[in-house]
Parts: sequence; structure tokens; C-alpha cells
Amino acid sequence: MNTTELPVDLKKIIENEKIDFLIKAKRKYPLKKALGTIALGIGMAAFVSLFVFGFFGPLFSHDEVHFKVNGNPVTATLEDYDELIIPGIIIGFFVLAALWVNLYGIYLLVKKGGYFVATETRLIQYQNGNAIMTDWEQFTGNVKINAKNNFGNLEYELRTGRIEGRKNQPDKFVPDIIYIAGIENVYDIEKKCKIRIKENDPTPAVLPY
Repeated sequence: MNTTELPVDLKKIIENEKIDFLIKAKRKYPLKKALGTIALGIGMAAFVSLFVFGFFGPLFSHDEVHFKVNGNPVTATLEDYDELIIPGIIIGFFVLAALWVNLYGIYLLVKKGGYFVATETRLIQYQNGNAIMTDWEQFTGNVKINAKNNFGNLEYELRTGRIEGRKNQPDKFVPDIIYIAGIENVYDIEKKCKIRIKENDPTPAVLPY
């Protein structure tokens, strides 16, 4: 690409900065991430469906549903469904959760990519009027490459992120990730990013004794 193909607002952001590369990604997120989310959603939906049919199945044939509430046996029918309200709400929550995961996976699958512009000091992401600028010093240098025939994805780990609590284990730091997905010349782009990240690494060098 050349600068004449860039949106006007993006040109204003870049101004006179020296450009290392500018590309437009075909995807917002890697295909693997989207398919993995959809697979999780399908698994959740299958599990919830089994639970729904196992619990409410007798109602479909106008039979009674038998279960316990606080250890006490309860019987419910379509005509007398008061005791089904709370279980229905709980099960409905899981149904909505499975639906949300599937919809999110579809969003990841169809979301188009935006522009990526690398300068001496930062990486600029631009899509639909929204711009995110990340200084090279925010990159840890850890990168995942998934490519075939020099076409594929890059996943860059940042120093920013969130703390994720874990049961019976110490809290875990989960770094933010920048995805550059569906691009040509993956290895050339990675090399240029590597140079800038190394040049701007804020970690003090360890001197040999």
C-alpha cells in the first residue's frame, strides 16, 4: 500500500512521521480464535440442550416433572408451573450464555481488519474512524506467528493487561494482545516490528560481571 490509499483521518495522525510499513489486514482476529470461540459456544449449547430436555422433557409429553427444592420433593406440570419459574430462570441464564458465546464467535469470524501503520516510535491501528496508538516500548517482544506461504497472522503481547484470579492458585497476569491478522509478507512485517521493539525496549540491559 501507499499513503494515497489511506483514509484522510489516518493521514492526519501520521503527519510527517517516517513510515516503516503500512498494511491493511483482511481480518480483525485470527481465524483460529473465531473458530475456537464458536466451537466453545456449540459445546455449551449442546450441554445446555441436554439439560433442558432432561429436565423439561416430560412437559413436552404433558407429563409431570419431579425434582427437589431444599430437599423436599416437588411436582410441576404445564398447568401448575409455579415451581418451574426459578429453575427456568437459572437454565435460561445458561441458554443466553451459550447464545452469547456463539454470537461473539460469529462476530470474530466476520469482522474485517483495519489499517496498521508502523513508525519509528509507535504502531497505529485504524478502523472505521477509530485509532489506537501503541508505543513500541509497550511491547514485550513476545510474538506468535501463524503463517503459510508468507501469509498469516501475528499476535503481539503487550506489557499492559489484567490480573485474573484462579481458584487455589496464585493470580495470573493476562497481557493485552494486538492481532495483525490476514496479512501478506508476514515475516518481513515481523522483522520490522522486532527492530523497533528492541530499539525501544525500556528494560535495562544486564551487564556481565
